[in-house]
Amino acid sequence: MKNKHTISRRNFLVKSIAALSVIYVVPDIFSNASAATKPPNIEVSSKTRWGMSIDVDKCVDGCTSCIDACADENGLYGFDRPETDSQWIRKLTLRDIKTEKITVLPMLCQHCENPPCCDVCPTGASFRREDGIVMVNQHTCIGCRYCMMACPFKARSFVHENLTEQLTNSPRGKGCVESCNFCANKIDNGSDSTACEEACMKEGHNAISFGDLNDPKSRVNIAISKKPNRRLRADLKLKQTVTYSGF
Repeated sequence: MKNKHTISRRNFLVKSIAALSVIYVVPDIFSNASAATKPPNIEVSSKTRWGMSIDVDKCVDGCTSCIDACADENGLYGFDRPETDSQWIRKLTLRDIKTEKITVLPMLCQHCENPPCCDVCPTGASFRREDGIVMVNQHTCIGCRYCMMACPFKARSFVHENLTEQLTNSPRGKGCVESCNFCANKIDNGSDSTACEEACMKEGHNAISFGDLNDPKSRVNIAISKKPNRRLRADLKLKQTVTYSGF
């Protein structure tokens, strides 16, 4: 006759092993940043290095086409709370105290080659892809907001509200940090432009030029060749791939 206690122990061991297997596998799935941001059959490569040039002389005060396009592309529907609503791109108005010149400056994640947001992230949720795009893995972000404090450009937002109308191409979540990702979903599906660039071109302003910095014939490199560009806060040596001209 079998010992009931022995059977009970065996059942316990079987269940324990099964549970341990789940504990081992699940974190591996969610901690793989590349799996969370790229289709499995497409490889991110350093052969491509995405960047953006913004000509502030062409940026029109009062125009919100880039902001609206970004919101539509990523499902950034606000709650009429400007202080806390997510903004992946916003426009700053600068005034020169000497000349009184007004400059309108679109501000977004600068996609630094040396991103401080990634340096301070305790879980690795903030990361930089091989193609230069800086992103946040929503699965591993714990909402500590260290990255927001580290970013000198205040380019990141924290999701305070429950979200009900999310887009499948741009998953978001309450309690997570988020920012511009150069429309990674579009890029990963073969596009070479961002929603903000397309909207700006449609308006006829052509203030935003995007493309592969490794390609001499890309729109971004053509724009840089025509007009001197500079990085914001170059003294920090972050080597941003977003540059500006016209000021």
